[in-house]
Amino acid sequence: MTKVDFYLLPAGGDSTELFACRLAEKAYRLGHKVYLLTPDPPAARELDELLWTFSQGSFVPHAVSDGAAPADDHPVLIGHEEPPPNLSEVLVNLAAEVPPWFGRFARVAELVGPDDAAKARGRERYRFYRERGYPLDTHTL
Repeated sequence: MTKVDFYLLPAGGDSTELFACRLAEKAYRLGHKVYLLTPDPPAARELDELLWTFSQGSFVPHAVSDGAAPADDHPVLIGHEEPPPNLSEVLVNLAAEVPPWFGRFARVAELVGPDDAAKARGRERYRFYRERGYPLDTHTL
């Protein structure tokens, strides 16, 4: 069963996107394949750029997914749609809703920003997983 971790980001700390980069880097270094789900194509491009610059001296091999490229080619993929079918280790959700295909991933990281709207969307996603019996952990940063 998919394990879901909620990361509650503090006001004045890392942006949601910057934290997603740090999380992707950690998962990559542990040998996991990661899919970073963004809300739309511009957000995917912005995250792509940020992954090149978020940490001096760090390198996270990644690509923006077109949905057709095999996941084996890149340890970290960024996209706004369903990822290639063979990608199923770690999903980092930057979208407002739970994607319908989340259950194929072993782990899901839900990032919740500090503003009221982000917290409200985070509560909805938490409730969604809880009502379906998924194991949940919350990390207050």
